[in-house]
Amino acid sequence: MKEKLEQRAFLLVLMGISILFLYLLKPFFAPIFWACALSLVFFPVYQRLEAWWGHRPNSSALATLLVSICVVVAPVILILLSFLQEAADLYRRIEEGEVKPGAVLDSVQSALPALQTLIDRLGIDLDSIKKQAADAAVNLSRILAQHALSIGQSAFGFVLNLALMLYLAFFLLRDGRKLIRLLIRALPLGDARERLLFAKFAEVTRATIKGNLMVAAVQGALGGIIFAILGLPAAVLWGVAMAVLSLLPAVGAGLVWGPAAIYLFASGSWVSAVVLTLYGILVIGLADNVLRPILVGRDTKLPDWLVLLSTLGGLVMVGINGFVIGPLVAALFVVFWQIFSNDFYRGDGDETLGDTEAPPPLPAEEQSS
Repeated sequence: MKEKLEQRAFLLVLMGISILFLYLLKPFFAPIFWACALSLVFFPVYQRLEAWWGHRPNSSALATLLVSICVVVAPVILILLSFLQEAADLYRRIEEGEVKPGAVLDSVQSALPALQTLIDRLGIDLDSIKKQAADAAVNLSRILAQHALSIGQSAFGFVLNLALMLYLAFFLLRDGRKLIRLLIRALPLGDARERLLFAKFAEVTRATIKGNLMVAAVQGALGGIIFAILGLPAAVLWGVAMAVLSLLPAVGAGLVWGPAAIYLFASGSWVSAVVLTLYGILVIGLADNVLRPILVGRDTKLPDWLVLLSTLGGLVMVGINGFVIGPLVAALFVVFWQIFSNDFYRGDGDETLGDTEAPPPLPAEEQSS
């Protein structure tokens, strides 16, 4: 009786200390999460460097970190700075009257008489829509400008989080396998289940980063390039918008280049409108179908509807990090229920949700625990 009481008391204190520790790390959630994601994506590079140089974990981890900075971190920072600069400039132009959303609607209305007929039949108040569009454009540009100002004012905090992310990524690259072995030993879920869950976590994170985010970056870059070539304003701003929207299945970058093509058509730039439409369909639209299988390979994929819901839910819950966290939580939810089904209902059916097949176990090196 005394032994059981002591054990329960210890577990209760352990749970309390663990919750307190997690609460302590809450302000650093974003850099910790992205350090884990960065180390998972570039871990194959670390393995190759370690095999090439021999057992030199510090040098291999440092070299891998430098590669990740050159390939990912530095380009993202440069694009972010250009995005914020163009957002602030767009806000200034709307405030000064250089850009008038209502005038754009007038051009589309005059160029498409059928649209006016449809609007009259539906009883839509176009003047109200123009006012709402103008107010929405001003509010959106103001929000973007305010964020640009706040990021500039909190540059020290941004640099601190970036340095913390890179610092943690170095140790996760170097000691990641050892940490996984310790977690498998400590967690009371069963070693086989824990290996499956860690494999799923790594698999989905890599698939999301390599597949969704890189394809989104490619589509955004392609969109920004064609906007710049056609002389459309704020090419970087709209390129980033296309990249963000392309992360959402069934939505895509067409929500940006489609209205832009309509605007070009309404303003009399028929050649540019046709070029943008064909480019959007044949280049931007097909980039996902061509690149995703190459970048993702055989990584697990969730159904599009589940990715859409989990991504939107992740955005609402944790902000911009939800693009990765949402699908990750959904994948772990699916694999937990697959484990439950396999353990308690063996032989009753082997249907799976979408393409979410059980991943292989971790390499033998990580199973040696």
